[in-house]
Amino acid sequence: MNASNIITKLKNRNPSILGQEKFRKYAILLPLIEIGEETYILFEVRSMNLRSQPGDICFPGGKVDKDDKNQRQTAIRETSEELRISEADIYDVIPLDYMVSDFGRIIYPFIGRIKNIKQITPNKDEVEEVFTVPLSYFLKTNPKKYKVNFEVIPEESFPYDLIIGGENYNWRTRQIDEIFYKYNERVIWGLTAKILTHFISLLQKE
Repeated sequence: MNASNIITKLKNRNPSILGQEKFRKYAILLPLIEIGEETYILFEVRSMNLRSQPGDICFPGGKVDKDDKNQRQTAIRETSEELRISEADIYDVIPLDYMVSDFGRIIYPFIGRIKNIKQITPNKDEVEEVFTVPLSYFLKTNPKKYKVNFEVIPEESFPYDLIIGGENYNWRTRQIDEIFYKYNERVIWGLTAKILTHFISLLQKE
């Protein structure tokens, strides 16, 4: 194949994330509700019967289904299923920045408003309970940040003889920030805190 054929074949392609077909994709909704004259953020507490992260605080959301029209639809569908409300009660859904994780996940977060909040009856198979926190709390509260270090440990059969430096190769390790908010006795951290911090930063931009 000559260079001209290569250019013809590739010139109209749109770039994506390398290897994205192997990533697991999730969509999440950061729900806004109004009580009186104040805006609140709704959180879920994951059911203690779940295998993954039981008891953690999170936003509604889940895995993108092949039948979902797009990630926005996933976020609405999952919120509807977890809170047992109509999809019509979820509106003004707007995308935030999506996240690509080194652990093989792409997270698509959205914000959205929920009406008829008195109709919320959490699906107990997935949600232990729900609670709300005033948006104003996060606007005036700086989260605590802690470093987490990652270590590179090759498998036993790793071919050290094929790389410069062998077993003494200087692997690049990294750190990530884990973010913690504490509201009364509730601890909000992990992915939920990262999405929340991103959302608050957008509100605080001049």
